Amino acid sequence: MFRISVAIATILATGLVSGIPVALSAQSSDDASAYPARPIRIIVPYQTGGLPDIAARLLAPRLTDIWKQPVVIDNRTGAGGIIGTEIVAKANPDGYTLVFVSSGHVALPAVNSQIPFDPRKDFAAVAMGAVGAYCLVVAPSLGVKSVKELIALAQSKPGQLNFASAGIGTGTHFAAELFRDLAKIDALHIAFRGIPDGLTDTMGGRTQFFMPPLASASALAKDGKLLILAVSRRVPGYESIPTLSESGLGKFNWDAWGGLLAPAKTPRAIINKLNAEINRILTIPEVRQRVVALGADIVPLTPAEFDKLIDEQIQMTTSLAKRAGIKPL
Repeated sequence: MFRISVAIATILATGLVSGIPVALSAQSSDDASAYPARPIRIIVPYQTGGLPDIAARLLAPRLTDIWKQPVVIDNRTGAGGIIGTEIVAKANPDGYTLVFVSSGHVALPAVNSQIPFDPRKDFAAVAMGAVGAYCLVVAPSLGVKSVKELIALAQSKPGQLNFASAGIGTGTHFAAELFRDLAKIDALHIAFRGIPDGLTDTMGGRTQFFMPPLASASALAKDGKLLILAVSRRVPGYESIPTLSESGLGKFNWDAWGGLLAPAKTPRAIINKLNAEINRILTIPEVRQRVVALGADIVPLTPAEFDKLIDEQIQMTTSLAKRAGIKPL
């Protein structure tokens, strides 16, 4: 009996029994050679037209052409990105359901204690799609022409200046809070329902400054309706505008990025395959030109580098929220 059992075990181990699926190395969860074998869904948890949505739509048709499998964009908006992002947090970690988030993703723990997922532990970073600049804008009628002059005005009127945001916990909110923190000024936060409302009220003088993505304000600035005092980072085409760090604010480390995440436990081989292909697509001249036209640039990152960035920015926004007195809802 013992000899028979050993023989059967040997046969099973070598995969010689017909119909027994023991030789599955080619289909291992860590093997990306067959990926993708069916359509991929990229959820964008925001409205169309923003940097994450545009970047995702630049990548999707090119990935479709390369892999001969549909890559579909699915906008699932609501709750500041939480609704769409939660779908991916709970999805099967097989590489077929992904999410394209904005920098506001890392601010979620700082403003919401009830989010139904962990922005770090429930996701694996895949690739950075694009990095844009936030810009500090004022109405020309405010009478300031530099960051130094705006700070001086705010310091002369503590608590009397208002700043706009596109909503509590958004990237625009934390951009302005970081500016306020580094500049050591006291100003009142006015949260709007989106970037257009914030721009309108800043142009009208009801709020004195705003930090929207550069792409959202550049046309208004060219028309003379807004004045861009500084940008969060140097981007092509705007070299004449100083950065906030160059304007005396030390290290201003907050930008408007868009990046792709997968559910945690997605096989590393699949993540690496996605990262390599996306980074290659981003080097295509026409893709980069489209991104640059949005006031952004390409900053290729490995999954490990992107994970590190997310970790650092979650820590930064949590600390900043505490200093600003922002309490999670």
